[in-house]
Amino acid sequence: MSIIAWVVLGLIAGFIASKIVNKSGAGIILDIVLGVVGAFVGGIIFDFVGGSGVTGFNLWSLFVAVVGAIVVLVIYHAIAGRRSSPTP
Repeated sequence: MSIIAWVVLGLIAGFIASKIVNKSGAGIILDIVLGVVGAFVGGIIFDFVGGSGVTGFNLWSLFVAVVGAIVVLVIYHAIAGRRSSPTP
């Protein structure tokens, strides 16, 4: 896939994942980064369990990227939430 296709796929996947987890978008740049990182994470997860990862610019790849971005967001919120809570 070309860089432009990765950016577009990342933007769409990051936006969808942000809407699912946060109920709002995270901003265009963060959505792109989140989606591209999510595509890598989703590809690794799906390859590990025996499925195929990102295969091009198609619906399956979008699904894989969204799942990966959701995983990244949940982990991020778990770490950020623990860091912001006051310790006694």
